[in-house]
Formats: sequence, C-alpha cells, structure tokens
Amino acid sequence: MIEMILYGISFDVIGKQPIILLKTTDANKFLPIWIGHQEAAAILMKLQGTELPRPMTHDLMTAIISNLDAEVLRVTVTELRENTFYALLTLRLAGGDVDVDSRPSDALALAVRTNAPIFASEQLIEENAIEFDHEVEDSEEIVDEVVEKFREFLNNVAPEDFNQSA
Repeated sequence: MIEMILYGISFDVIGKQPIILLKTTDANKFLPIWIGHQEAAAILMKLQGTELPRPMTHDLMTAIISNLDAEVLRVTVTELRENTFYALLTLRLAGGDVDVDSRPSDALALAVRTNAPIFASEQLIEENAIEFDHEVEDSEEIVDEVVEKFREFLNNVAPEDFNQSA
C-alpha cells in the first residue's frame, strides 16, 4: 500500500464532474478520481470548516461510528475495474478490524472527518497515476493532463475495443 494525501478537488470542465486528486506522500504521482457533486460538496465543506445546523450523511456516519466505540483506521483505494474505482474503509471495532466495501468518495468524506490515513494499492498507482517530473503548484495542471490523456484515448479508440467476450 502507498500512503496518499488528499491534494485537492478540481473540476473537469469537459465532463462537468468533480475530480478528487490524491497524491503519493513520497513522490510526485497523482491519482485522479471522478466523484459526484454531492460527495465533492461534503468533502469541501469539511475541508473548509463549514458547519451546518444539521448533520449531513457523512457526519451522521461519523457519529454512528464514534457512538459505537469504533474508529476509522484507514481508507484504501484498491482498484479500478471497468472504469469504476473501489475502496475499503477499515474500521476498528471491539471485536477486531473490519473492512467495508465503499465508494472512494464516501470513504474519503469519512477520512477527512476522522483524520484517517489514506492509502492506494501499488498496482493502482502503477497503472493509473499521473507522474510529474516537476513540482505541481496548481491542481488545474493535473486536470489538464488527465483531460489530455482522455482525449488521446478517444482519438485512438475503436468500436471493437468495447466488444466483450462471453
């Protein structure tokens, strides 16, 4: 597992979707994950310290975990399968540690609320991370690179690339 930090949230203007950017702690590699608008708002509200009069879903989940005397040990983005990212939320309960299947966006929304460490599988980083040979100062530079790679994919893809064998 490779330790990651939540580098930021940006916006893909072509797909009109938020992108969460995870960065490796020991290198200049970034993992872009497209997420929903509501999850992006939930993460941004917490990062910006916005307090709401009533708990949102991720605040409720955090309260439930806490009231059950459990804790979020870590979030691990495990794989990308059929254009969908997968994650595990590892909880420590009285009976031991439990891994719970999660969307990365929900797991990351909990991580920012509980200060849980974030990890990604080595294979996921090797196959999907974008590496820069210089220090990146603006998340837009990363999004531009992601969009450019997507355009290259679209220019080179053929209909038969989508045929699936039985």
